[in-house]
Amino acid sequence: KSLRERSSVDATEVSKHDDTMAVGKNKRISKGKKGGKKKIVDPFTKKDWYSLKAPTMFSTRTFGQTLVTRSQGTKLASDGLKGRIYEVSLADLNQDEDQAYRKIKLKCDDVQGKNCLTQFHGMDFTTDKLRSLVRKWQTLIEAYVDVKTTDDYYLRIFCIAFTKKRANQIKRTCYAQSAQIRQIRAKMVEIMKQHASTCDLKELVNKFVPEVIGKEIGKACSGIFPLQNVAVRKCKVLKAPRFDVAKLMEVHGDYSEEVAAAAVDRPEEEETKEEETKAEE
Repeated sequence: KSLRERSSVDATEVSKHDDTMAVGKNKRISKGKKGGKKKIVDPFTKKDWYSLKAPTMFSTRTFGQTLVTRSQGTKLASDGLKGRIYEVSLADLNQDEDQAYRKIKLKCDDVQGKNCLTQFHGMDFTTDKLRSLVRKWQTLIEAYVDVKTTDDYYLRIFCIAFTKKRANQIKRTCYAQSAQIRQIRAKMVEIMKQHASTCDLKELVNKFVPEVIGKEIGKACSGIFPLQNVAVRKCKVLKAPRFDVAKLMEVHGDYSEEVAAAAVDRPEEEETKEEETKAEE
């Protein structure tokens, strides 16, 4: 055989050998993708709706609904709900649009049936309200205090105030001196302590809404420097007492007569899919 013929025979043998090797190496070619195709199950089929209940200090009792995965084995739905914090506008809670600048935080403390019982967890001003108060040519005075209520809630309360012009004042600015600011701040701390330490949490929250503390601070400090827009702008719950069902029920009342969370309508297609998945299982 000539050299050309011999080289062509070798090439065909090598190509045959390569083909068999390729099949041998990639064993998964014939089998398809690993694990096969997973069944797509709508996660909402495994979830339940629960009603959110506000304490009696607010006029609206049911302020919303929340989703949670159904109890399965040792994983309970109530454990997934307890500790959740919801931020709601006070306008929605009290059906009064004038109070829309206050945000209330409510924490889920207990689950009874399809109801999540919440307790006050904090209060704050909306950003736009705070920005609207801050202006030029006046002094901003802030103070905060850590207090303990009669029902053992440790709170941190923040107060804000602004100086204002005296009657018939011609001068453009109304800046307070640092000594006056210190005096006003001391008065703020004293009044906030006095109000918070002599009442329980429910009474204190009822004082925040009509701005009882702010008005008293403004009146007490008028001799030092006239103030405007005096308000308790924020309140944090630093530490809550040990959970007590009896105390929570005092704040909430009885829900045994109420209907559980209303069922949310779903399209027929989703219902048929759900039935199919159950049948397959």
